Amino acid sequence: MGNAAALYKRIEGDQELTRSLFRQALQNPGGAIDAICAIGEQLELPVTADEVKAHINNLDDDLSKQWLIKARGGL
Repeated sequence: MGNAAALYKRIEGDQELTRSLFRQALQNPGGAIDAICAIGEQLELPVTADEVKAHINNLDDDLSKQWLIKARGGL
């Protein structure tokens, strides 16, 4: 999955960023994926939208999986 796991870990470590992305995912799931990809570029951990989706699908974390359930249309 390339850099998706490392990027997720970095995002997860920033509570404000995590909250911001979660709010965005609820309102605009596709935009949240785009934002995650942009953050990956900034952190030199480039990811594709498909890599982000696959990583979220493979998590054992129920809260993260809720992103996918609540924002199914864009994710």
